[in-house]
Amino acid sequence: MERAQIAVVGLGAMGMATLYQLARRGVDAIGIDRFEPPHDLGSSHGETRITRQAVGEGGDYVPFVLASHAIWRELEAASGEPLLEACGVLVIAPGSGASSHHGKPDFVARSIETARAFGIAHEVLDGTEARRRFPQLEGISSDDKVYYEPGGGYVRPERCIAVQRDQAQALGARLRLGAQVTSIRQEGDAVRISVGGSEIVADQVVVAAGAWTVPLLGAPFERLLTVRRQVLHWFRLEDPAPHAGAPVFIWMHGAGDEDYFYGFPPLPGDDRFKVATEQYTAATTAESLDRQVSPAESAAMWQAHVAGRVTGVTPEVAQAAACLYTVTPDSGFIIDRHPQQDRVMVISACSGHGFKHSAGIGQAVAAAVTGAPSTFDLTPFSLKRFQVASA
Repeated sequence: MERAQIAVVGLGAMGMATLYQLARRGVDAIGIDRFEPPHDLGSSHGETRITRQAVGEGGDYVPFVLASHAIWRELEAASGEPLLEACGVLVIAPGSGASSHHGKPDFVARSIETARAFGIAHEVLDGTEARRRFPQLEGISSDDKVYYEPGGGYVRPERCIAVQRDQAQALGARLRLGAQVTSIRQEGDAVRISVGGSEIVADQVVVAAGAWTVPLLGAPFERLLTVRRQVLHWFRLEDPAPHAGAPVFIWMHGAGDEDYFYGFPPLPGDDRFKVATEQYTAATTAESLDRQVSPAESAAMWQAHVAGRVTGVTPEVAQAAACLYTVTPDSGFIIDRHPQQDRVMVISACSGHGFKHSAGIGQAVAAAVTGAPSTFDLTPFSLKRFQVASA
């Protein structure tokens, strides 16, 4: 039997960030993962993830992403690894008619409103000006409305996880990798974690298991969390030079949540252009996920979203990958105590927009479980909004 003050179960974006922040506080912490993070089997891979500070999903998220940017810069200084590339971000939508992103209508207007409320540097462009400044995006219409945030860009998820893992270990955190947790049960003032044929006993547990949360915790999460298969595509560029240093983009070109795609400039020395969209109709599980991406899926992506919109992106597929989103009914996060086990904190359902917040959420959760003062407000992410009652 192994003991720890706090155990973190699941070491993807949220779990590793939490473990690192606990280690910074001098907490006797242990991190457990069934794989060896960073890996490509969950929700925290794909080379790049968008970060934007004026979060159109709502102002409640902004403190997390602002803190995350500061933490990544600190980690860069400590490790020498580049983690955050502030190449800018564009959010594009039709100038008239409906559009939606992550369940939020008129996402451009929401981003502008949030930027103004938090004093985040930004510009509001019409389609003509946006196309002049960013000719890589040839399909921007003159009547489109565009939000531009120069401080946004992308982070490198695998590197962020690896650097926080190494820093956490250097600060004394223990790791149990390749170890599958089969049960978590609170008994009095301790939580017992079954890991294979052994047991870890902790004063508190943070569960950040992503798509494995429902099999591990059961009720009430089985009715709140749905796992969706998402697909990432990398297409060959005719010439990478015109795209080098360009901003990332989120481009809504229709009324529904799936009438949009997002993309990244090529990484230095690369001739691939990464794009993706999202789907919220077909459910899957972590165990049954189809990890193979068919050529037909990539062809459909190119035809429906990329062709005629992004200059110089060919239909030649360089790479494709599947990943997992775990989503809630309102596309918001859950950061709360388990309703029946008050020594178990659950971080889950990042609903496709979580990585940019992860370092800040790790800081907020570390403060919450250690009882330290904090300026983060976790109330908007509680289970109470789903009318989940305690036992």
